[in-house]
Amino acid sequence: MVVDAVLARPDVLSLLIEGHSYEIKREQTANDLHLWVGSSRFAVELRDPRSLRSRRDGTGDAAGPKKLVCPMPGKIVRVLVTEQSEVEAGQGIVVVEAMKMQNEIKSPKKGVVQKILAVPGASVNAGDVLAIVE
Repeated sequence: MVVDAVLARPDVLSLLIEGHSYEIKREQTANDLHLWVGSSRFAVELRDPRSLRSRRDGTGDAAGPKKLVCPMPGKIVRVLVTEQSEVEAGQGIVVVEAMKMQNEIKSPKKGVVQKILAVPGASVNAGDVLAIVE
């Protein structure tokens, strides 16, 4: 499906979906974000889009050890945890610099870091295992 989206006004997005036009209004309060579609209001929670990958493939809460895989080639800038550290799902474990941007590579699950294979200053390729979380 192709969706044509245009920012019509600040906090108003106009979408064209299969020939039908929809207007979505954004309402931000101190603690909440709501989207209005017509007369319907929806509460919205923004999350880190990189965390969707582990939820999409169903590996986020699975039992057993999980490999923390580098998604892009780059250079290890920092290792944020030590072996045997307890981590939460989505917690940063390693920072990789790629194309002058620092990317925090996050834990695919809640658990204990069993092995850290990342070394600060080392070059890594996409698919390299940076750590193992069990």
